[in-house]
Amino acid sequence: MRKEAALAITLHVLRHAKSSWDVAGQDDHDRVLNGRGRKAAAALGRFLSREGPAPERVLCSSAARARETWSRAGSRMAGRPGGLPVSFERGLYLAGAVQMLERIRACEAEPCLLLVAHNPGIQELACRLAGSGDEDAWHRLRGKYPTGGLATLVFDLGRWHDVGPAGGQLVRFVVPRDL
Repeated sequence: MRKEAALAITLHVLRHAKSSWDVAGQDDHDRVLNGRGRKAAAALGRFLSREGPAPERVLCSSAARARETWSRAGSRMAGRPGGLPVSFERGLYLAGAVQMLERIRACEAEPCLLLVAHNPGIQELACRLAGSGDEDAWHRLRGKYPTGGLATLVFDLGRWHDVGPAGGQLVRFVVPRDL
């Protein structure tokens, strides 16, 4: 009797790239990327294109810096990132880990998601979900989740609804200076 292969789903957890503080009095939600952030977002897109897996759906904060991070990263990815389903959501702007997890659990059957959001929620989410994996990546992830930080977690599950604390394997944690 042949055993069926285990199902797995992948979550990329991306903190937006470095933003600009050049416009005095600008609303935080409207801040865009600075030069360093634009370069980092493009490098992250190339990295995801090379290393994969490619996301099949993107959940992105509606903040300008998060939208621009996805736009620049997505434009550097192989395939047709412009054709990916993308949800720009105000509820992900400065959301906590619990709210982000609720949103992830509401997703359908896409095997790979990319979440683009903000700290401290993004770091807390990745730390809560990682139950095993690369020890060096785990220590770096817990220490600091800088702008442009990308954690990749794999879950031996078939549905996002079942994702929970310590259920993921941390495959990697990269930051722009690594690229």
